[in-house]
Amino acid sequence: MSEIIQCLIVDDEPIAREILENHLAPIDSVKVVASCKNAIEAFNIINIHRIDLLFLDINMPDISGLSFAKSITKNIKIIFTTAYREYAVDGFDLQAVDYLLKPISFERLLQAVNKYLDENIHVKSTQPKEIIAEKSNFIFVRSDRKMIKINFADINYIESLSDYIKIHLADKTVVTRETISSIEAKLPQKNFIRVHRSYIISIEKIALFTNEYIEINTHEIPISRSYKNEVLQHLENIKLQ
Repeated sequence: MSEIIQCLIVDDEPIAREILENHLAPIDSVKVVASCKNAIEAFNIINIHRIDLLFLDINMPDISGLSFAKSITKNIKIIFTTAYREYAVDGFDLQAVDYLLKPISFERLLQAVNKYLDENIHVKSTQPKEIIAEKSNFIFVRSDRKMIKINFADINYIESLSDYIKIHLADKTVVTRETISSIEAKLPQKNFIRVHRSYIISIEKIALFTNEYIEINTHEIPISRSYKNEVLQHLENIKLQ
């Protein structure tokens, strides 16, 4: 089998397909051949192209993901993607590689891809997360039961509220259930820096800084003692460039 995995995404929700494409784009060992909204479209793609791995939604109109999975060759491996936990047993009965519950994080998807590689190619996708983040310019986060696209360029700073974070943008604030360490791993390191246990700031949006705080849009973001040396050194290096 080729080292590049030929993938097909099948989901009736456009936002779900876009999220998967965004997550898969920076993984060098994966190529998305096509993205389909139903099983009929996917069947036509499979008849034309070689497909190694199928990202397949379960709850779709007309032909469900489970029915479609039973109709295709066993040479095509399947990772089910769904919002419904109760289908997991049926999914694994079909010898699925993995079963991902929406909303699907990049980390969870990468784990599933690595599982496929372990079982079929024995080569892991070991790109560091910070390198992967550099290749994308946005992420999706869940807020108020919607998946919201956040462009990195629009972020002023991120504030932690225990298991939640506030993403402060130029024109609004988005609240999502995620830890600050988790969101930090998804941000490009060249554009963002952690300055406090509870704060990540956009370097481009800094108006001024002192040894104690950074100002962004008149907001003073504290620099904690545990981050101070690293932050000030980083800012000094930028100033000298």
